Amino acid sequence: MICFILNPNSGNKSNRYRMGILEKLQKIPNSQLHITKYPGHAKEIVQNLINEHKATRIVAIGGDGTVNEIGACVQGTTIALGIIPIGSGNGLARHLGISMQFNKALKQALKGNEHLIDTLSWNDKPFFCTAGIGFDAEVASKFARGNGRGLFNYIKATLQTFKTYQSTKLNLANGELADLFSLTIANANQYGNNAFISPFSNLQDAQFEVVKIKKGNIWQIGQLGISLFLKTINKQHIVDIFSTDSFEMRVAIGTKFHLDGESLQTEDEIIKIKIFAKNLKIVI
Repeated sequence: MICFILNPNSGNKSNRYRMGILEKLQKIPNSQLHITKYPGHAKEIVQNLINEHKATRIVAIGGDGTVNEIGACVQGTTIALGIIPIGSGNGLARHLGISMQFNKALKQALKGNEHLIDTLSWNDKPFFCTAGIGFDAEVASKFARGNGRGLFNYIKATLQTFKTYQSTKLNLANGELADLFSLTIANANQYGNNAFISPFSNLQDAQFEVVKIKKGNIWQIGQLGISLFLKTINKQHIVDIFSTDSFEMRVAIGTKFHLDGESLQTEDEIIKIKIFAKNLKIVI
């Protein structure tokens, strides 16, 4: 059985658009539709489906946060994860080539082939697209506190953050004391909205990329922003990207970070990033 889980609060679609989604999903035979009502509800729904042995494929309808919540439950199982992206960034879906148009994404979710991809963990927290500390984490925090979703509000949060942000200090496992603009852990190649933070990341190579961005002047940071959308960030002088299968750093407790766009704060000083090869079955 195919089970759809819809987050009605994802993105900035109109109520009319959302009603259209519901009407289409309710007509699909041999399927169930679940609608989340509060944060963490998707996890509860998936765990019940797993316990009942009903779902062979679960389709997440939402943004990267919804995908993260559902993917964290089905990774390592035989259940395949489909994605219909309606969120603000949709980083994982864009990397996978899933359509941003509902009807096409629905067709992919129903009839697509299953592929195994790598997953990552930030200590004990799973993620699938990107995680980071520094500027992007500050933007995620401001975006989360805002009243609206969507690309416009994300750009607004970015510009507001840039006015006051300085840098973030990290102790890396090799003994390096780093004072960085940002540090991103990339499994997928982008944050979302085709902003390519790690253009050559591969979801199936059993490695992830560490993207270190040094402090720069206004001109360099401006160039950095443009290069994200041109897939040329690796050519910027203040950027260092390397591949690995493990990474460790030490940060102050309470430091802001993000996992797949979700804004969080560190609860431990030592952060360990691990990869789990071909650990999640994805429908494309």
